[in-house]
Amino acid sequence: MELVGYFVSVLIGISLGLIGGGGSILTMPILVYLFQIKPDLATSYSLFVVGITSFFGAIRHYKMGNLHLVAALYFAIPSLASLLFVRKFVLPAIPTHILYLGSFDLTKNILLMIVFGLLMIAAASSMIKRSTITEVTSQTNLLRLAFVGFMVGFITGFLGAGGGFLIIPALIFFGDLPIKQAIGTSLLIIFINSLIGFTGDLINGIHLNIQLLLTISIIAIAGMFVGTQLSKKIDGAKLKPIFGWVVLIMGCYVIVKELFLN
Repeated sequence: MELVGYFVSVLIGISLGLIGGGGSILTMPILVYLFQIKPDLATSYSLFVVGITSFFGAIRHYKMGNLHLVAALYFAIPSLASLLFVRKFVLPAIPTHILYLGSFDLTKNILLMIVFGLLMIAAASSMIKRSTITEVTSQTNLLRLAFVGFMVGFITGFLGAGGGFLIIPALIFFGDLPIKQAIGTSLLIIFINSLIGFTGDLINGIHLNIQLLLTISIIAIAGMFVGTQLSKKIDGAKLKPIFGWVVLIMGCYVIVKELFLN
């Protein structure tokens, strides 16, 4: 299964490079089901893999003039505050065994995967439905942008997911950014959030398989370069619904497996 995991890891980067999001949605199932990493630890692995991959994507978009630093800071600072709060206080406070329902034991790891499965379904829905987003919106609302950033920080902190499918629409609607700038700026925000969240986990003393983490990251980064090159030739918006259906199927599988197949 690890060989399959390495092969599929390239899709993390391709997704981020091609459509600016979705990579973190794939990362957690890959880590948990193919590499057999426990979900609570997998959130830390996911933060690093998605963060470092987004970093290289952000550099490429910077060279193409697709970064908006002001919008990134308005989004990232409140997002970081909520992310660090969740990683430091909320996640450690969740008990290992939460609830017993007959023979079913709702553990912390099962809860994380069920919530992640629901997030995958929500992300898939936003990818599948046809977007009506225009290139530029009528006004800049940095206060709302900061509020959305604060909420996305909770998701990133709790699940190790970058939240690109939420960040990009927020940057378009409230940050007044064109779609290409929203994608590039989203990668920068994901990088900042993920790497600082991961650093916080290191300070808290998590134990990592460094070789595995770096190998997955290198493969995902290679996928990022492939995805960025493909974005010059292929309209990512046309591929987004197809990717959305894949994510939807995976999200349903995650929930069914955790509730009925454990």
